[in-house]
Amino acid sequence: MSILITPRNALRSTFLEAVREFRGEGRGGASDDTLLGHQISVWRDRWADEAGFDEYVRFLIADARPETPRPQGMVPATTLWFVDGETWLGRLSIRHRLTPRLMEWGGTIGYDVRPSARNRGHGRAMLRAALPHAWGLGFDPVLVTCDADNVASRKVIEASGGVFEDRRGEKLRYWIPTSPS
Repeated sequence: MSILITPRNALRSTFLEAVREFRGEGRGGASDDTLLGHQISVWRDRWADEAGFDEYVRFLIADARPETPRPQGMVPATTLWFVDGETWLGRLSIRHRLTPRLMEWGGTIGYDVRPSARNRGHGRAMLRAALPHAWGLGFDPVLVTCDADNVASRKVIEASGGVFEDRRGEKLRYWIPTSPS
């Protein structure tokens, strides 16, 4: 059974397998301005050893705390990993507030499914499972964006209750209710 969990060191090997898959499709390069791309660029050399990976996991967990120092323009975010047993399938971030840039580009929730796990319903399951977490942070509804040409992500968002608002540049913007019904 696949579930969202707090990041943990025990998943290092399957996390690193997923990162190799992401890198194989060009993620983490200079032109990748996504959160995952940035993390691959900054952390990939440190993930090679257990101490570096532990530092990364502690960084992710600390990022949810408002008092944690962060670069200007970055907001606290809860990162959750989507796993099936000990297999890392994807990641999801719930940003604790929206800046003007996030209102246009990033939204409240961002997610990635590892390439070998795509087209199996994991994105939809992960996004739906995150909605109660977002509700607990005071969001109702949440803003989720995707690239206009990302048909798979658009289908995930719409299947999770996303209501299309508009297109801004290359991004499609959807609102998803989080309140329990």
